[in-house]
Amino acid sequence: MKERLQELNAGEDKADLESAVLAKIAEMPEPDRAMGKRLHDIIKASAPVLSSRLWYGMPAYAKDGKVVCFFQTAQKFKTRYATLGFSDKAHLDEGAMWPTSFALTKLTAAEEAKIVALVKKAVS
Repeated sequence: MKERLQELNAGEDKADLESAVLAKIAEMPEPDRAMGKRLHDIIKASAPVLSSRLWYGMPAYAKDGKVVCFFQTAQKFKTRYATLGFSDKAHLDEGAMWPTSFALTKLTAAEEAKIVALVKKAVS
């Protein structure tokens, strides 16, 4: 809860928010750290309109101050896989039901291409 309160009080300085996300990624144990770094690069390149920020202690990416997607490490909830999640602000709607989170065990070119497409669609 302390971490969330700090996030809310952090302000909107983009450089500070970006630094906080990169510091959080650097703290992650492997293999989450490598995956977090790569996801960060993919998301920033795919959707430059998104700004980095921390959200409940996780690296997140927001448009107009609203979180669109986030990276949850496997370690955070002691699960066997990391998660790339999308909030209700993401434009991923397909009919009456669609996925909003994706399990990640590693990133290959195929997964990276899917992530690029999802992030682009999410901010469209």
